[in-house]
Parts: sequence; C-alpha cells; structure tokens
Amino acid sequence: MKKRVAVLGATGSIGKSSLDVISRNTGNFDVVLLSAHEKKSELEQLKENWPGAACVLCSQDGGKEKLLDAIGSVRPDITINGISGSAGLEPSLAAIEAGSDLALANKETIVMAGQFVLNAAKEKKVKIIPVDSEHSAVFHLIEAHSSKEISEIILTASGGPFRKLSLKEMEKATVQDALSHPTWKMGKKITIDSASMANKGLEIIEACYFFDMPVEKVKVVIHPQSVVHSMIRLCNGVIYAQLSKPDMRYPINDALFWPKTSALDLDMPDFDSLTLEFEKPDGKRFPMLDLARDAARQGGLYPCAYNAANEEAVSAFLDQRIGFLEIPRITSHVLESGWALHYRSIDEVLKADADARLKAVNYLKRMS
Repeated sequence: MKKRVAVLGATGSIGKSSLDVISRNTGNFDVVLLSAHEKKSELEQLKENWPGAACVLCSQDGGKEKLLDAIGSVRPDITINGISGSAGLEPSLAAIEAGSDLALANKETIVMAGQFVLNAAKEKKVKIIPVDSEHSAVFHLIEAHSSKEISEIILTASGGPFRKLSLKEMEKATVQDALSHPTWKMGKKITIDSASMANKGLEIIEACYFFDMPVEKVKVVIHPQSVVHSMIRLCNGVIYAQLSKPDMRYPINDALFWPKTSALDLDMPDFDSLTLEFEKPDGKRFPMLDLARDAARQGGLYPCAYNAANEEAVSAFLDQRIGFLEIPRITSHVLESGWALHYRSIDEVLKADADARLKAVNYLKRMS
C-alpha cells in the first residue's frame, strides 16, 4: 500500500528535494498535501504535477489555520516538515495529533519544545524521523548500535563561507557574502545560520533532546567537504561515521522508507579523489555555538528564546539593518533576560517565543 505523504514547505529546498525523491518512487507514495508560504505560482505548478493533493498557501489570510486544519483532515501517513523557522512548530504538532509519522527537517520544532513534542509523539505512537543530514546520520548510526553504547555524538559542520575569515573581516561581511555557502544550496535564513554557526547551535540543542544526551556529550567538528555528516563514539572509543555527498535527498529518502531502506541513484563519493579535513571550531569567531550550549544546559524555555532571538537578528541582518557580528550580540542579550526552566503547555512556548522576539526588537531599536 502506498504511503500518503504531506510535504510542508513544498517550494523550498527541502520540499523540492522531497518531491524529487517521491517522483522517483511513485509506486510507493501518494502526495496528499502541499503547502508553501508565499510562492503561489510555484505551488500551482506543483498542483499540476500532483493533482490529487490539497494545496495551502500560508501567507493568505488564515493560512496557518487552514494548514493545521488540512493536516488534520487529510491525515497523511507521513508528513515532511520543511517549513523554515519557528513557523514549523504548530504544523509538526498538528501532524503528530493526526497520527502521522513526522519526517522532520524543521529543527525549530525540537529546539523550541523538544520534550513536549517528543512526549506528544510517544502518546500518539508515531515516529519522528530526523531529516537534517547530521541528525539523520546519528539516528541511523544509533539504530545500528545500542544507544546505551554511545558515549559521544559528533556533529559535523561545513564551517560556512566565513570559516577562514578573521573577526575584522567578518565584521565587514555583507549579506551576499554570508549567502555564498561553499557546499549546500539552501534558503536564506538557514544559509545565514550556517555562516554564523547558529545552525549548528540549533542542532546541538536538537541532538540533546532527540538522542537524550547531555550537552557535554554533543561535540561539533568543522568538516568543509560535507561528506561525513555525523559520527558517534562508542564507549569502547571506536568512532562510526556516515558518509555521502552533500545532497538532502539521501536523508529524505531514508525517512520516507523508514524503517526499511531503498536504492537511490545519486552520485557517490569518489575515494580516488577524496580528501577529508577536520578542525575545531573557533568559539571566539562563532559565539552562537557556546550560546546554544548554555541554552541547552539551562533547558526549559531558554532554547526557545535562543531560536527566537536569532531569527529576529537574522531578519535584521538580511534587511541590512545590522552587521553580521550583531547576530550573536542580540541573541546573548535576549538570553540574559532569564527564562523559565519548566513549561507545561505549548501556549507557554509560544508566549516565550513572542516575548523573546519583542526583547530582540527593542534591543534593535536601541542599537539604531
């Protein structure tokens, strides 16, 4: 029987890659729901390719509510959440509530409300399968071993476009400089996050929740080739790694076919010409890493505040209202405000998100 698939964020990079994988496997999957934020013409084109799918444009009046209602009424077998940013949280919860497995590329879902989301999935007896290349790698490496044997998770980072720049050079970086990622083609927000390494900070927090690991056991190493997507260290000291070319269709394919696997006809690494480099990230040039670790240690609503402050700062940078190095300064300021260490409802999470954004906006006003 075919799996019924919802693709959220269908016109973005994750959505397009997902539909490419599905189009190669039409005997296994039916697309039943497509959503986009504002690219109406692109969404209409996709509707022509998938005529049986419901379509929701979220930028229209009531778009968010329409999407949440559509997820509940369509009730997909698996939902691919490729929505960017905090807007992906409520659709993730709606998919879980509808009894759908969740192929999760929206890392903010777990960062903002990790334990709440994981508990909801457990109650509904649905599986959350990470689609981030790093967490997908860890997920499948842990499946091959007992989680009790894992002593350390090692997330790899490309280092982004500023890997070799000095602080003075980073201070002068333009938006276009930050958007020039050396290995991945992604949306603007996640590309800026890669340049600041906030993306890796979010992934540290996400890994702590996903794999029930203390932050001290989640390491980051810069690997500019983006061929090793993550590693695990076992208690005996042996390290296992997952390797593939940097192509999001690999983790998407794995999530769609989970718990099985399926052939995927893509280019493989050529060991005749392959060089792998690794280096330690510089915390002084990339303070978003340590800010994320601090948020993960505190727990509660601190990760939510980290994410919200970063989103507002990235938006200001993209609008050329602040310099690149102001992103961690704004995030640090918001985190210093103090946040609850416990929460009981998603409404508390959404309120903290709004409060953190307001603090960031007010700080931005004082800076101008």
